[in-house]
Amino acid sequence: MEATDTIVALATPPGRGALAVVRVSGPGTRAILQALIPGWEGRAEERRPVLARLIDPRDESLLDRALVTFFPGPNSYTGEDLAEISTHGGTLVPALVADAIEGSGARAARPGEFTQRAYLNGKLDLVQAEGVRDLVEARSEALHRVALHQVEGGLSRRLSDIREALVGLEALLVHHLDFPEEDDPPVPLERVIGEGRALLGTLDALLATAPEGELLREGALVVLAGRPNAGKSSLFNALLGQERAIVNEQPGTTRDAVEAQVSLGGYPFRLVDTAGIRGDAGETERLGIEVARRYLRAADVVLLCVSTEWGWGAIEEHFLSELREDAAVVALRTKCDRDGGRGATLPEGEAQGADPRIRKVLSVSALGGTGLGEVGAALRELVFAGSVEPSGSVPVLTRRRQTRGVEVARREVAAFVDALRSGVPAEMAATHLRPAETALEDLLGVISPDEVLDRLFSEFCIGK
Repeated sequence: MEATDTIVALATPPGRGALAVVRVSGPGTRAILQALIPGWEGRAEERRPVLARLIDPRDESLLDRALVTFFPGPNSYTGEDLAEISTHGGTLVPALVADAIEGSGARAARPGEFTQRAYLNGKLDLVQAEGVRDLVEARSEALHRVALHQVEGGLSRRLSDIREALVGLEALLVHHLDFPEEDDPPVPLERVIGEGRALLGTLDALLATAPEGELLREGALVVLAGRPNAGKSSLFNALLGQERAIVNEQPGTTRDAVEAQVSLGGYPFRLVDTAGIRGDAGETERLGIEVARRYLRAADVVLLCVSTEWGWGAIEEHFLSELREDAAVVALRTKCDRDGGRGATLPEGEAQGADPRIRKVLSVSALGGTGLGEVGAALRELVFAGSVEPSGSVPVLTRRRQTRGVEVARREVAAFVDALRSGVPAEMAATHLRPAETALEDLLGVISPDEVLDRLFSEFCIGK
């Protein structure tokens, strides 16, 4: 790609702050800097910040004193001449600087256009570009590690290796087909089938990361539920570390679902406090209970709160009967600071034996902090104890687009292997290999329709 226009955007969030960064990229970057900074060309040092007075060339008014760093193409983020201007923060100063740059020949960048130019100029592939977005949006250390590994090319290398294995499989097939009449061909058909099965195993291992990868992006849905006044809102606030839900001794205080993002042990969760479920609720409370039931049907984990003041009973048994068969439940003895340390109000063995959905039984106190660490550990174990390693060094599929591409490749390779095993002529079975390669090439962006690129990069923030 060779862009003919120069773009500008604020690369830091707008609003009050100490600093702001205005980004410029394109063939007119040098000329724009020369217009804004008298004598800049003689002072410029590539990739080194220079303190400069920024002048609006339209009326020669002083805009700011800023640090200007120039990155000549192709060795820049976008692959073009690029400048990053670090101005004083706030709303007005960076806006005035960006306006002066537009007045000097640049145009406002579209969302994600800097990263799109980086992709089009071969600085990164589409999978790495998605990793950039995940890195910017990461709300947990786990996603940060996975996204950084993706930006560094970890997932791209794995996909490229799989594509190379497909090419190798095609080469083996060619060697087999070159000697169709020989009793002992150079490459036996069994070897081709074996290589295909090995490739299926690699694709299956990668696909196994998809469920947790999507949870790393979106956050696992954890719903607090139970009778009214079971301590759900207090526990919600304690896990969140701030007062978000109203806490009151009067039953039925929570009338709607309250949702918040939280990182527990470096992993992301969507924590939801719901209305207490009971049969004698008023009209407004019944609406809140219906909302709670909808959340419960979608929950990855349910924290079933059982106050030590009344213990396990028929209400809790009925509650379990309404949950999905595959629901994961952590039963919590709440307000355990009030039972004098006895902790015998919830029959753990009986409850776990009666319903396999109860994975753990813990005692907690939102007031004293007892058991909060154990709750976080239980959630991490139930949701993120699968294929995603804590180091973030394993390639992980974090987006549905990536999963779909690998699924297509896996389906075609499986069809190839099945065809060979069922006696289909090898040259006909081979027609499944090229679509598998194409699926992986589309993932990496070797061949991508314009509408796919536009949709992908439009979801980025402006300035990235």
